[in-house]
Order: sequence, then C-alpha cells, then structure tokens
Amino acid sequence: MKKINKKKGTFDSFASHVSKAAGSTTAFISAFLIVVVWAICGPIFNYSETWQLVINTGTTIITFLMVFLIQKAQNRDSLAIQLKLNELVASNEYSSNTLVDIESMTEQEMIIVQKYYHRLSELAKKEESVRTSHSIAEADEQHEIKDKNRTKLRTQNITKK
Repeated sequence: MKKINKKKGTFDSFASHVSKAAGSTTAFISAFLIVVVWAICGPIFNYSETWQLVINTGTTIITFLMVFLIQKAQNRDSLAIQLKLNELVASNEYSSNTLVDIESMTEQEMIIVQKYYHRLSELAKKEESVRTSHSIAEADEQHEIKDKNRTKLRTQNITKK
C-alpha cells in the first residue's frame, strides 16, 4: 500500500485548531466574560444604539466566520470516519460490501438497506443468543437453516422421551 502524506493543508490545520479552541472551556468563559463586561457597560453608555451595535456586530461576524471554519473541520472529520468505517466493512469477510461507500447512495437506496437491517433486527429477536448476527446477504437463508435445525433437534428430543 502506498504511504499517505499526513500533512494537512494550511486552511485544514487552521480550521481544525480554531474549532477545537472554540469548543474549549476557556473559549466559553472568555465569551461569557465579554458579554458580562458588555452588559456592565450598558449603564455607562446609556444603553445606546452604539452600545448594542458593538455586541451585535461582533457576535454576527464571529458567528459568520465560525460557521465556515467548523463546517470545514467537521467535513474533514466526517470523511475520516466514513473512510475508517469503509475499511472495517471491507475488511470483514462477513460484512455486506453494499455498505462500503453507502454515503453516495440515494435516499431511496438507503431506505432499502434500512429495511434489510430492520429485517435483521426482527430475526435477531427470534434468536436464542444475543450474540448471533447476520449479514444482509445471508440473513433469511441462515435463519431458515437454524430454524430447521432447531425444529429437527426438538423433534429428536421429543422422540427420545
């Protein structure tokens, strides 16, 4: 496998650092203190339109810029998670490869896959063990085989008695 360069781009790195910093306790406390100082200054400035404009403009600009930075960082994190999940699905011999790259399916295709998983859930509820699992491709077939085997065992146990 080809070695992958792990160096992030400048904007990727900046967006990642800013979004982590923005989610920190220090950032929250700093923002809270700015609002408190602004509120305390209200009587000094007679609650003027300029006093209100300062906080409105500041918060609007920061919010506007943060939306793009956080979205960039989240897009990157989401892509990384999708790739890791794709690797797990692709590397497991019992997994259904239809799930690799599922994020590029249409909503209708995803609903079909969801129905298969709903069916798996129903089959799992019928199982004696919670550890029993199925893949989409073999769920019904495996369940029928197990059901026939259980019926056969029960019949044998009844005839032994």
